[in-house]
Amino acid sequence: MPTSEENQIKQRLGEINGRISAAAIRAGRTAADITLVAATKTQSAETVRAAINAGIRVCGENRVQEFVEKSEQNAYFGAEIHFIGSLQTNKINKLVGQVGLIQSVPGEKALRLISARAGELSLIQDVLLEVNIGAEDAKHGFLPESLPQGLATAAQLPNIRVLGLMSIPPAEGDRKAAFWFEKCRELFEKCAEYTAENVQMRILSMGMSDSFERAIECGSNMVRIGTSLFGKRK
Repeated sequence: MPTSEENQIKQRLGEINGRISAAAIRAGRTAADITLVAATKTQSAETVRAAINAGIRVCGENRVQEFVEKSEQNAYFGAEIHFIGSLQTNKINKLVGQVGLIQSVPGEKALRLISARAGELSLIQDVLLEVNIGAEDAKHGFLPESLPQGLATAAQLPNIRVLGLMSIPPAEGDRKAAFWFEKCRELFEKCAEYTAENVQMRILSMGMSDSFERAIECGSNMVRIGTSLFGKRK
């Protein structure tokens, strides 16, 4: 019997999926082209289970400690896990081989550490390069002009696979967000021209609860949604 929380999440998920579908159609695509990542920061293991039971297939965690604690509680059974928060190099060993995708790789040092750890585990870790599209001091990530060197570094590392870009644009309102989203899409398209066996630009992860429709219209094929799915964080 579904819980009241599960029913509530299922209703919200239906509304979100409808909005995703409409935005995708406006962009000449379909909802099947868009991956929804449930941003489960601060949510309990019980809530994560309810979300998965309601139809969520990908969860995204912002904090390594939360990820570890919920994993120990078997919270993610039935879903893929991504790491979407600020990546501290001293926490990399707790993520490599444990999550399907590390979305927020901020620089070359992190790339090297991820590849080294993946090598120790005899696996290939999928990653996205985080882009600091607005060159904001308070945010991590590759500056747009440093992406070519980042891709060149990644191409020489045997145990990672770069699948695309992730970005959080400056918080300047919906219209301005479109400007930054389009800049990200242009960067993504340029990066897609890079040829290397372990650089396969398939994913452009951008757009959250307040901006995912605009992001999809501008080219995003992965959105990270928390508040619209779970309600405001306590």
